Amino acid sequence: MASFIIEGGHPLSGTIVPQGAKNEALQVICATLLTSEPVTISNIPNIRDVNNLIQLLKDIGVKVKALSSPNGKTIEAPLGTVGGASGTFTFQADDINMSYLQSDEFVQKCAQLRGSVMMIGPLLARMGKAVIAKPGGDKIGRRRLDTHFLGFERLGAHFNHVPERDVYELSGHQLKGSYMLLDEASVTGTANIVMAAVLARGTTTIYNAACEPYVQQLCHMLNNMGARIRGIASNLLTIQGVGRLHGTTHRILPDMIEVGSFIGMAAMVGNGIRIKDVSLKNLGIIPSTFRRMGIRVKEEGDDLFIPHMRHYEIQSFIDGTIMTLADAPWPGLTPDLLSVLITVATQARGSVLFHQKMFESRLFFVDKLIDMGAQIILCDPHRAVVVGHDRKLQLRGGRMSSPDIRAGIALLIAALSARGVSRIDNIEQIDRGYQDIEARLNALGASITRMT
Repeated sequence: MASFIIEGGHPLSGTIVPQGAKNEALQVICATLLTSEPVTISNIPNIRDVNNLIQLLKDIGVKVKALSSPNGKTIEAPLGTVGGASGTFTFQADDINMSYLQSDEFVQKCAQLRGSVMMIGPLLARMGKAVIAKPGGDKIGRRRLDTHFLGFERLGAHFNHVPERDVYELSGHQLKGSYMLLDEASVTGTANIVMAAVLARGTTTIYNAACEPYVQQLCHMLNNMGARIRGIASNLLTIQGVGRLHGTTHRILPDMIEVGSFIGMAAMVGNGIRIKDVSLKNLGIIPSTFRRMGIRVKEEGDDLFIPHMRHYEIQSFIDGTIMTLADAPWPGLTPDLLSVLITVATQARGSVLFHQKMFESRLFFVDKLIDMGAQIILCDPHRAVVVGHDRKLQLRGGRMSSPDIRAGIALLIAALSARGVSRIDNIEQIDRGYQDIEARLNALGASITRMT
């Protein structure tokens, strides 16, 4: 288990470029299974979850070629680790080994990777069957698969749970289009159902579909492959099934969660930080949410600049009541940024109530911030009140462990602002979502050392 040793109190300044979006990468990489022709995807982030998914596709017979790294050089680096290749890849799924899906090795790998669940839709659509284990990932509460399976059933698929192996077997050799009203606007559920529906016979209508930029990007890529999807960016998608899809090229958006993380970091410890090429139109209400925390976020072209913030004051509602920030499906506030916002609020002037609606375990990391000196009241598993210190009481360094990706980066930001030295264990969780984070932050003036 690796750790970060962080010497707090160093102001950060300079320019940082966000990586490609993790959540989009997991979707569009799985979509390459829908065609036997080559699909080239650029701006793929070099992070553990993405590298493990690419390795999983290689294991089932997908030909993967690394075309270039971020510096433009041709590479053939190994995958599956944080030090693996990144940049542009071509995928060709012209010889899928379906028998490997029945192996215990495949089941074990799926159980360690949340993104593996999005292989079901493409495999079901093109191969007529799929086997998937209960996916792994963050331990942040119940993350059910009902929406996925109910959608597949509406398309005519059948599934069976094999309890002795804890796997799901799905079959559906000729999916048929159908109308469906999703029980929740699940991002991965919508993506999975869309990927299954593009090759189904007839028309599929998905109401209450997720409309996050990740899903929009997936739909645009599929249309470029020959799919016929209408209603992109809305919660009502209409999909006219086609007989086959062809190859294409696709570029992944900047990661809006990383952009938000850098805004929070710049507010806490920045001495003027520019975040370049953020794809501002795809950030939704993220910049305005930080502004409600009193943080100056300047838009300069497609860059964001956050100046040094000696103080930042949390706004109140118009009637004077305490500010409440809650997660919601797009275009609401993404739940992935609540951990960062909570950390930023610890040094703000004023108080704020955070309401985490989607996951019942995601706020439990706040006890680590409390140990560092933060004033936080955990009301219940879904709500926490933060009383800001207004920088009058600096957080103190300590030893902690990263419980999930987003809490991990929030604790790293807290440690950067803290007095003294901190140690964060289980940083493999951070590596799952943030590419080479210590080198990128050290280039801005941080003091972070990786210990293995």
